Amino acid sequence: MPDLTDPPPRPAPILSRYAAVLLCGIWLLTGVIGHEPWKPEDALHLGVAFGMSGGDWLVPRIAGDPWLVSPPLYHWVAALCGKLLGWLLPWHDAARLASTLFAAAFLAILWRIAQRQMAPSPALAAPLLAIGTLGLLVPLHEAQPAIVALTGFAVSLWGLQVWRDEPLRGGALFGAGIGIGFLGTGIDSVAIHLVTGLLLVLHPAWRVRGSVRAWLVAAAVALILILPWPFLLWRQSPGLFDVWWTVEQASLTTRDGFSRNHLALVAWASWPVLPLALWSLWLERRHLLKSENVLLLAATTCALFMYFTGTPTRPTALFPALVPLTLLAASAASRLRRGAANAFDWFGMMTFTLAAALIWLAGIAIRTGEPVRIAKNLARTAPGFIAEGALYPVLIAIAVSVCWVAVMLLTPRSPWRAAARWCIGLATIWILVAALLMPWIDYGKSYRGISADFRNALGSQPGCILRQGLGLSQRASLDYYNGIRTVGTNPAGNCRWLIMQTGPRSEKALPGWTLIREASRPGDKNEQLRLYRRGK
Repeated sequence: MPDLTDPPPRPAPILSRYAAVLLCGIWLLTGVIGHEPWKPEDALHLGVAFGMSGGDWLVPRIAGDPWLVSPPLYHWVAALCGKLLGWLLPWHDAARLASTLFAAAFLAILWRIAQRQMAPSPALAAPLLAIGTLGLLVPLHEAQPAIVALTGFAVSLWGLQVWRDEPLRGGALFGAGIGIGFLGTGIDSVAIHLVTGLLLVLHPAWRVRGSVRAWLVAAAVALILILPWPFLLWRQSPGLFDVWWTVEQASLTTRDGFSRNHLALVAWASWPVLPLALWSLWLERRHLLKSENVLLLAATTCALFMYFTGTPTRPTALFPALVPLTLLAASAASRLRRGAANAFDWFGMMTFTLAAALIWLAGIAIRTGEPVRIAKNLARTAPGFIAEGALYPVLIAIAVSVCWVAVMLLTPRSPWRAAARWCIGLATIWILVAALLMPWIDYGKSYRGISADFRNALGSQPGCILRQGLGLSQRASLDYYNGIRTVGTNPAGNCRWLIMQTGPRSEKALPGWTLIREASRPGDKNEQLRLYRRGK
């Protein structure tokens, strides 16, 4: 946070409110629609939402089987989006817009928090830095309940920020954030919120008059949001409730501890907000006990502790830490030393310009077959792919490329130019990938062809279908495309069909079964799905 003795920052034209909103809007929508459900998270959670749209809104299910890994808020919203917009878009594209809604709420809340802590112009750096963070790029564009938890943690920090001046309102927001976080990913999300809030009690700014009532309000709001779904699940099916509760307890107790994979993920997923946040702390080293700094330091410490002691090393596990890190980075984006700012600026421009050139080269090779070597390499990873002759994606790519050149040449000097150009550059790359390469990527990731082939072999009434080694994403995809549902056990021995997921080199012959189909996604050399029929 800027020191009171610092000169007031000059307004930056590139960070005008309308330009920032437009850029964030384009970034949010790009890559969300226009492709099939992808393995693993996208297909899995779209499969859960698809099952809910069939009528059971209480119990999350994958192809008819209960899936009680996380509460269902994301899947509820996704199913509603699919129902409301399914007439306009393919169902999976419409449902995936739930990610856009939650991500937009996250960016808006991030801007609101930053606005309370700094001037309006630098506050706009917070959402722009968020869309420029590498670890948020792909997960915020796929079906992913962790986006709900990310938004919930941002709401909690907003509430803790407001708490200092308006305890009751701050407590209500804090409780809402806890409830949203729980409905996103469960109890492990709640733990980060509570520990952050309890740490802040040690600071005088959060021991103001009315704090006790604020905690009561927070607890009431949180419980109102948290309790209904588990209670209804318990009323409907105590056995499923016990399964869910066992999973939630395991999420808090199963900890593998620190590994180098944790550090590797932090190094790239938090770029560029982590180095900017560290610079912010260095600048504020004499004022670390200021309430603004304490809030973000406490949130970062709790989130990173949960991350480094946790089992999964995925970008979504780092989500909570990216909220306070982004806010710290926003306060330092305009305070870089001239040499560091220029180095950051040139690194971003060169990196994204080179990446844009390579994407264009790949896009041209896919459509024209030239250069021959690049075209052959791309064809090897997606055998059988034929590029469509649609003109509008190429026109979009041309327009975006021209805009990037204009940004590089015409952006006026300002304290935020390096950070702004980084964010615009990453958005440019994302749009180019969506416009020029998305059909090629989608061709190799979709299970639509495999599912249709299996449905033709199974016929309209196959009866019981056994599964062996079939992953959740594959089960969700087969059900979504063609209504193919499998069972894990067959005690009666009456299943005539078997779908097995295996490697290409595994033994094909199974005693008592006849291989009917063998398929894999184009270019996938590690995974094969096999369809067997009982008997000869």
